[in-house]
Amino acid sequence: MTAQPLRSPSPPRTLFRRRTLIASLVTALVPAAFAVAQEPTYAERLGWGPEDRVVIFHVDDAGMSHQSNVGAIRSIEEGVATSMSVMMPCGWVPELVEYLKAYPETDAGLHLTLTSEWDGYRWPPVLGAPRVPGLVDAGGHLWGNVAQVVGSATPDEVEAEIRAQIAKARAMGFEPTHLDSHMGTLFATPAFVERYIKVGVETGIPIMMPGGHNTALRKQYHDEMRERLERRGEWHGQELPEPPELVPAPAMGRLVWQGGLPVLDDLHNTSYGWRLPEGVEPTDESLGAMKVERYAQALRELRPGVTMIILHATDADDNFDHISGSGPSRRGDMLAMIAPELREVVEEEGIILTTWRELGQRRRQLERAATSR
Repeated sequence: MTAQPLRSPSPPRTLFRRRTLIASLVTALVPAAFAVAQEPTYAERLGWGPEDRVVIFHVDDAGMSHQSNVGAIRSIEEGVATSMSVMMPCGWVPELVEYLKAYPETDAGLHLTLTSEWDGYRWPPVLGAPRVPGLVDAGGHLWGNVAQVVGSATPDEVEAEIRAQIAKARAMGFEPTHLDSHMGTLFATPAFVERYIKVGVETGIPIMMPGGHNTALRKQYHDEMRERLERRGEWHGQELPEPPELVPAPAMGRLVWQGGLPVLDDLHNTSYGWRLPEGVEPTDESLGAMKVERYAQALRELRPGVTMIILHATDADDNFDHISGSGPSRRGDMLAMIAPELREVVEEEGIILTTWRELGQRRRQLERAATSR
């Protein structure tokens, strides 16, 4: 498998609201019993119908490698993917930004990056190690996992670095359509979430925040709970409690919405772990078929609302193997996105594909209508 050069398709296609809004986050995050259902859905609030299933197929990790860039672009140009997000500290960002400058209607946000998880390919913070010492290891690279960031970094350092990543994108010539979090680091502590929401509201850039019914996300957490219990021999078919990670989600969603930003009804985040059955050779045919089947199942199970489906579409080849052993899974994502069979499922299920750009535009229209009354 040989990575392709970046291709050029045919020409395509208010600030901080109130300080008390951000200050109230601390209270909002106190564990409490919140309603699981959110009515109406955020999709309906944004102008879609109450039964509409609206999907963002979102490619993470753009800018991490040349293969990541090719995979993200092919998935959007040729397939059903609608959005990507860029890891600003990584070495292949300039290549991708040139593409985004040439085709600015591409839906591209920032995959706010506070970790550097691979063994032989590492990156430092945008601000540099001396300015954010709690974010880096002894070699000056971002920490290798989320727990290390939580144990070492201050909220001030986190906020400074994510603001610097936004500033770097703008200085390089592209305006991000949204913000999300690499490896979920910004959701690891209430203080980090507070700064994430604060930056989104103050800059007016939509942020990934699943604050609705979270059906797919709840299933993910429950599956993980059950697996832990099974390993300990403690699973007896009992009813599982509300995942603690989701307890504050409705309150955070309301806070983000009140800040003038769109909110997701659900988040699907399990595709990175999908693997071929043991003994099946990872060919393009087998990887693509497996991923198409799993994405089709996910689409059929979606509840109404806006759902972001996270994937890592990459034109992974032998060179990518020097970065990570996840190449087969990532290549399978790209193959699924461009497969006509998955597009057929999207059409058969009546799925409405959207982008973060559209979510932001619809939310701003609602704000303008509210202030003009």
